[in-house]
Amino acid sequence: MRATLRLDIPVVLPEVPDAADACVARLIASLEGRDGIAEAHVVPPQDGREAQLCVHYDPNTFSLARISDLVKGAGARITGQFGHLLWEVDGIGHERRARSVTEQLERVGGVLEAEASSAGLVRIEFDRNRTSAEALQEYLNRLGVGHREPARPAPSKKHDHRGGQDHVHAEGEAHDHGHAHGGIFGPNTELVFALACGALLGIGFAIEKLIAAPAWLPVALFFGAYYCGGFFTLREAIGNLKRKRFEIDTLMLVAAAGAAALGAWAEGALLLFLFSLGHALEHYAMGRAKRAIEALAELAPETALVSRDGKLQGLPVEALLVGDVVTVRPDERIAADGFVLKGTTSVNQAPVTGESMPVDKRPVMDEAQARANPDRLEAAYRVFAGTINGGGLIEIEVTRKSTDSALAKVVKLVSEAETQKSPTQRFTDRFERIFVSAVLGLAVLLLFAWVVIDEPFRDSFYRAMAVLVAASPCALAIATPSAVLSGVARAARGGVLIKGGGPLENLGSLTAIAFDKTGTLTEGRPRITDVVPADGVDGQALLAIAVAVEKLSDHPLARAIARDGAERLGERALPVASDLASLTGRGVTATIDGERVTIGKAEMFGADGIAPLSGAMAKAIEKLRAEGRTTMVVRQGERDLGAIGLMDTPRKAAKDALARLRALGMTRMIMISGDNQRVAETIADEVGIDEAWGDLMPDDKVGAIRKLRNQGSVAMVGDGVNDAPAMANATVGIAMGAAGSDVALETADVALMADDLAHLPFAVGLSRGTRRIIRQNLFVSLGVVALLVPATILGLGIGPAVAAHEGSTLLVVFNALRLLAYREQE
Repeated sequence: MRATLRLDIPVVLPEVPDAADACVARLIASLEGRDGIAEAHVVPPQDGREAQLCVHYDPNTFSLARISDLVKGAGARITGQFGHLLWEVDGIGHERRARSVTEQLERVGGVLEAEASSAGLVRIEFDRNRTSAEALQEYLNRLGVGHREPARPAPSKKHDHRGGQDHVHAEGEAHDHGHAHGGIFGPNTELVFALACGALLGIGFAIEKLIAAPAWLPVALFFGAYYCGGFFTLREAIGNLKRKRFEIDTLMLVAAAGAAALGAWAEGALLLFLFSLGHALEHYAMGRAKRAIEALAELAPETALVSRDGKLQGLPVEALLVGDVVTVRPDERIAADGFVLKGTTSVNQAPVTGESMPVDKRPVMDEAQARANPDRLEAAYRVFAGTINGGGLIEIEVTRKSTDSALAKVVKLVSEAETQKSPTQRFTDRFERIFVSAVLGLAVLLLFAWVVIDEPFRDSFYRAMAVLVAASPCALAIATPSAVLSGVARAARGGVLIKGGGPLENLGSLTAIAFDKTGTLTEGRPRITDVVPADGVDGQALLAIAVAVEKLSDHPLARAIARDGAERLGERALPVASDLASLTGRGVTATIDGERVTIGKAEMFGADGIAPLSGAMAKAIEKLRAEGRTTMVVRQGERDLGAIGLMDTPRKAAKDALARLRALGMTRMIMISGDNQRVAETIADEVGIDEAWGDLMPDDKVGAIRKLRNQGSVAMVGDGVNDAPAMANATVGIAMGAAGSDVALETADVALMADDLAHLPFAVGLSRGTRRIIRQNLFVSLGVVALLVPATILGLGIGPAVAAHEGSTLLVVFNALRLLAYREQE
C-alpha cells in the first residue's frame, strides 16, 4: 500500500465572509470523518495566494475525485491545477492487464492517482503543472491502450466540470490498436482465433490417432493451433516482460513451449486453446456487465422539439440551453431536466430513479421561484432526462444542460465507481503479489526435482510447468471486480447510485442504520393533524379565520395552515383579513371584521400584556403537545376560538421500508433529530423505530454517529446537505432524492435517486448478495488452486489442470453476472 499522500489543493471559497466560514466548516466536517482521510485543514490566504485545502489521504481507499465532489458539495470549488480524466478505452480486456496499466500510469510524473478497470475504463487524477491530458493519452497509446469509439457522438472532446477538471468520457477520435477489441473480426477477433485453435487441435488429434497420414501433418496442424491460440497471449506476455512483469500469460507460453519441446504438441495446443477461450469468454462476460451501464447513457433521446423564434424545431439535445421550452409528446422520452410549464401527465421515472409507479406531473404555480430554485421543486413539477412521458402533451422549461442532467451525472459517477477497488479487492491484490512469488519459487524447486528423485528431467520440467499453470491466480484476480461491477450496474438500474466497491461491500456489513427525521422519515413539511375548537365554536369557522390570517404570512407553519386548512374548507368562503403584523418568534396578528385576531404559540398568551389562555384551552394545548404536536392558538378579540395541532407527518413508504430492513436482519435502527424528544418519539412510534434520539444539534448528530460507529458499522441516511457531517462520519453515508440535488449526489457514498426510502432495502439486500457472491468466488478460486497444486505435483497433466483452472475463472465471472438479475426477494 502506498503511503498517505499530502495534497495541497487550491480552493476558491465564497466571497461573502459568513458564507466562507460556513463553507469551510462544512467542508472540513465532510472530509475528516471519512475512512482514508487522516486530516484536512484550510491554510488561510497569504502573500496574494488563495486559500489552500490541505488533505492527508490514502489514495488506495479514497480518491481525489471524491474529494472534488465533496468540495463542490460544500459550496467551494477546486481551481484548475488538478485534472480528472475518465476514458473509455480498448486494450484492457481482463483484470491482470488492468492492474499492469494501473501500475505503469502510477509511475508517470504528475499522476496522483490512476486506476484501470477490466471493463475498459481508465481514471487518472493528475497535476497540470507536471503533465497534461495529451501527454497521458500519448503514454497510453504507447502502452497499447486507445480510446474506444463512442456509442453516441458527444458534443465536444472535453467539457468543464466546475473547478477546471477535465472529464473525458468516450469522446475524441477512436484509436484502433488491434487489441482484444479490434482486428479483422471486430470485438470477436480473439474468440474467433480461440475457436480456430480448437478446430486445428481437434483435426490434428483426429488425424494423429485415426488416420495413417505423414507425421508432419498433425504437427503442422498443432503448430497452426499454437499460432491461433498464442497470438494474443504472446503479445500480452511480451508487453509484460518489457515492463519487467511475469504474469499468467508468460507462464502459459512457457508451459506450452515446454510441452512442445518435450514432443507433447497436443497438450500444449490444448493449454493455449483453453486459455485463449477463457480470455475471450472473460471479455464477453465482463462486456455484459459493462453494457448494462452503457445502456444508461442511451436512455436520453438524441433530439428535442424546442420552441425558438415562435416556432417548433427539432434540435440535438446537446444544443439545448437553460431556459429553452421543450414540447414532449405522449409516450416520448423526455430530453432534458426541467419543470413543467403546461399540461398534465404521468411520467415513468424508473430509468433514472427506479420508481415502480408513474409519477403525476402538473405545471408549476410560481415560474420565477422554480427558475430560482430548481433543485427544491416538488416531484410533481420536476422532470428528468431519459424518463418516459405518459399520455399527456406537456411543455417543460430546461433547467440543466444535457451534460449536467441527473442522467448524465449518474452515468459519469457509475463509470467512476467501476474503477474504485473494494476492500476485498485491495486485499486480494496484495495477496496475489505474495502468492505469485511463492508459486514461482515452488516451480523452480520442482524443476530440479530430478536431482533429488530418480526421474528424467523431462518429467520434472513437465511437472513444474503444470504447477505454474495450476497455481496461476486468474480466477482470484477477477473474482471481486466482476462482482463489484455487476453490483454497481444492477444498483444503478434500480435507482441506487453506489460509488465504488468500498461502499457496496460496507452497505452489506451494517450493524445499525441511523435516520434523520425531517425529510427522510417524514415528508419535510408540517401538516394540520388536529383542529380543537373551544366550547361553542364551530371547527370550520375556526379554520376559516386561521386560513384567512395565515395566508398573508410566509412562515412555514403559516403556509401549512393556509394550505391544509383551505383543503379542509373546500368551497367555503373565507373572511377578509388585513393589517397583518408579525410577532417575531411567537405568532401573528391581523384584523377581521374590525376585531383583532391573534394566532401563535401558547407561551405568548399571558405575556407582554396579552391575556392568558383559558383553563380549557391550556389543557387542550398540553394534550396536543403530549402527542408530539406543534400547536398554534387562535384568539379573536378576547375569546379563545381554539387550537390547531401540526406535525411533520411520516412518509407513507417509511414504515414498510423499515419493516423490510428488519426482515433482512437489520435489528438496530435509530432516528436522530433536532426536534424535542417527545416529537421524535411520536414519529418513531408511527414508523416502527425503537430508538429515537431528539434535541440534537448538528454537532450532536456527529457525536451520535461516532458513538454508534464505535459499536459497529453504521449508515447515516439523510438529505445530503444539512446531514453531510454526520454522513461523513458514518461507515456509509446515504442520501435521498439525489436525482434532483447536486449536493446529495456529490456528498453521499450511496445515493437513492428517488426521494423514497423504499429503495434502501433493495440496496442493502443487493450489497449482501454481492458480499455473498464475492465470498463464493474467493472460495472457488482459492479452492481450485489448493486442489490443483498438489494434484499436479502428484502427476496431474497440464490439460486437465488448464481445464479446471480456466473453468474456475469462467465460473466466478458468470457467478458474478447473476447480480445483474438480482431481485429483492432473493
